[in-house]
Amino acid sequence: MTSLDTIDLRGLTVFGHHGVFAHERRDGQDFTIDLRLALDTRPAAASDDVADTVHYGELAERVAAIVAGEPVDLIETLAHRIADEVLADQRVARVAVTVHKPHAPIAIAFSDVSVTVHRGRE
Repeated sequence: MTSLDTIDLRGLTVFGHHGVFAHERRDGQDFTIDLRLALDTRPAAASDDVADTVHYGELAERVAAIVAGEPVDLIETLAHRIADEVLADQRVARVAVTVHKPHAPIAIAFSDVSVTVHRGRE
């Protein structure tokens, strides 16, 4: 039986130009990303070598490049793109990606809006 452990990366804040409205695309805003990766960390624990696990610093940079990159209308689309990038690492069995849009153009006072997607290997 394979052990699945977790690596969490929370609060990764990146400026991007995503949104349905022209002013969101033009002016941009901060997006905050939370990731939870499910994987077997035993190989890394045994070797004590970062090469045997997901390097969360490098992962943060790849995710930041997606958020700062090509604009999309929906944070759902952004979350799926991030999930696909995380699952490109074959060691990751499952991922939960939450994209927060705390400055969304909502007329009523709110503290946050987010979308979470859960993806795994077939």
